[in-house]
Amino acid sequence: MTSRSTEKSAAANTATVSKTPSPDRIRRAPKVLLHDHLDGGLRPGTVVELARETGYGDLPETDADLLGTWFRQAADSGSLERYLETFSHTVGVMQTRDALVRVAAECAEDLAEDGVVYAEVRYAPEQHLEKGLTLEEVVEAVNEGFREGERRARDNGHRIRVGALLTAMRHAARSLEIAELANRYRDLGVVGFDIAGAEAGYPPTRHLDAFEYLKRENNHFTIHAGEAFGLPSIWQALQWCGADRLGHGVRIIDDIQVHEDGSVKLGRLASYVRDKRIPLELCPSSNLQTGAADSYAEHPIGLLRRLHFRATVNTDNRLMSHTGMSREFEHLVEAFGYTLDDMQWFSVNAMKSAFIPFDERLAMINDVIKPGYAELKSEWLFQQTASTSGYSEGEG
Repeated sequence: MTSRSTEKSAAANTATVSKTPSPDRIRRAPKVLLHDHLDGGLRPGTVVELARETGYGDLPETDADLLGTWFRQAADSGSLERYLETFSHTVGVMQTRDALVRVAAECAEDLAEDGVVYAEVRYAPEQHLEKGLTLEEVVEAVNEGFREGERRARDNGHRIRVGALLTAMRHAARSLEIAELANRYRDLGVVGFDIAGAEAGYPPTRHLDAFEYLKRENNHFTIHAGEAFGLPSIWQALQWCGADRLGHGVRIIDDIQVHEDGSVKLGRLASYVRDKRIPLELCPSSNLQTGAADSYAEHPIGLLRRLHFRATVNTDNRLMSHTGMSREFEHLVEAFGYTLDDMQWFSVNAMKSAFIPFDERLAMINDVIKPGYAELKSEWLFQQTASTSGYSEGEG
């Protein structure tokens, strides 16, 4: 090999490595989050302080650092049911108006600091009534907190818009009531509806009256499906209930065959999900904790991205998974070699799938997301130009 060809090869290798976005660029990249639980994203210090203020005495640790570690370790069980047990403590301290306002405001602040420009954050109003709040008071307190968090983010030089998803618990019997609540507040900060909780034994078809009501009202809803339970849960969510999106949906991989020669065959349900562009709210770190995937490198998101499903990247529960949107993308960049182009693809997918009006989604894509990634890519380009020309600051 000649010296010139060796130099070209080295330059190509350097360019390939350099295309890997740094943690700083990942953080600054405009990201969109569709699947994040309010009661799964508290700051450990806030949990400790709210427990003291509200008289909640069941925390396993009262030191913020130790409590944060406890949440992560308790969630690393490989069981969705055990994972869900950790929420008794976060929900336990979210029973007053002031607590809900604070948690919601800090949620918006933390997401904005992490580069999230649009988020849909879900919570179950029925779980915050132990100290006398009404369902309406819960919704209004959380909405107030989100607006306060958006204002604080602006003051700190960040922009974020947060919409609420009202969740009904699939083991309870209040889904129609919560659906009606979501519809009443649909122009006041609530953008849609969801059902959540353990899938096994609680199929989405138990809540058909809620979904039929929302469809009659032309409202939006997503359904937790295909996380711990498999294809039947996904099929019911789509074909019986009419979900707009799939919360998780990672088990759609069970309907995809990958042959030894690398060829791929999609089953009827997987083909339907891909061809209808049904959004998948994928949560890699959470899926590892609940046993839906063994590692980031083996997570189905890699194949689903390659097959052009409407895949999105999400956090699920930032406290329990010790994660954020930037950390999720860092894992995926390391596992799959993703670049800023891939991050933009996921972010545009998510924004296309949001529950706000089309013109507002389009404005976010064209005026915020694409320009943000273009700026980051231009930074990389100029750095490459400087490095290949041998220019350094201080010369010339």
